[in-house]
Amino acid sequence: MNEKPIVQIRNLSKTIGRKKIIKGLNLDLYRGQITGFLGPNGAGKTTTIRMMVGLMRPTEGDVLIEGQSVLKDFEESIQKVGVIVENPEMYKFMSGYKNLLHFSRMHKGVSKQRIHEVVQLVGLQNRIHEKVSAYSLGMRQRLGLAQALLHKPHFLILDEPTNGLDPAGIREFRMYLQRAAQEDGVAVFVSSHLLSEVELLCDRFAVIQNGELVDIIGVHDEEQSRYYIQAKPLETAYEVLYGAGFPITYQEDGCLIDTEAEHIPGAIKLLVAAGVKIYAVHPFHATLEDQFLEMTGGGQIAQTPSK
Repeated sequence: MNEKPIVQIRNLSKTIGRKKIIKGLNLDLYRGQITGFLGPNGAGKTTTIRMMVGLMRPTEGDVLIEGQSVLKDFEESIQKVGVIVENPEMYKFMSGYKNLLHFSRMHKGVSKQRIHEVVQLVGLQNRIHEKVSAYSLGMRQRLGLAQALLHKPHFLILDEPTNGLDPAGIREFRMYLQRAAQEDGVAVFVSSHLLSEVELLCDRFAVIQNGELVDIIGVHDEEQSRYYIQAKPLETAYEVLYGAGFPITYQEDGCLIDTEAEHIPGAIKLLVAAGVKIYAVHPFHATLEDQFLEMTGGGQIAQTPSK
């Protein structure tokens, strides 16, 4: 990517006592792109986020936001950041609008027009003048997103933002967050335990394990070179494909072969000639869960059913 990153994490490290929690983390975040941050429990996600927003001082390294150091220029750099940590705290005895008006005074140049814009962005225009105590959890999450976007941040960081939301609430929040990234060009960084949600929300994901960055992978741009074939009898299909030199992974009711698309007709021709019945052939897309487990060796992370 030729575009200059909005956020640059450079050799970020943290040692507590004798234990090195974060080990030389390097990562770039770009305008309009949503990056998921995944890792097994205890991998160092929360520690990394705390250092990124200046709540914890790194032992080594730095975080640059549009070239400004969080360590050396904290007030200037953090002005460009919006943060949502789990369930945002709001004044429940006040209306949603009065909450936003209150938070707007903490930043220079936030007009009433801007408040109107973020209310429209998160779809709260019909309920914004009601007290927050009457809001559902999903509405409070949307109000938290509006508050985080008030000052037009260039970088939005979210730590488990959909905790406690039902599937409809998660879907709504995902839609508003993607709109913020696409329309306002915000770089978004989301730490989450919900692999199925990250797969739907993010453009790419970064995996951390034992304090080290394992890999950065695009969610939607993988080159497809694996195909699933459902066939009977399976034993004959295995023998034919293996004998022809295809790398095979056994499945319960079929097999996966690692090959390019142009080789599939030849494989099918061999199977038909051997009397094998073909019931289905299609590209096999590894899920985010499959990739995560492969990268971490089975590291534990919470799961929810796909919506």
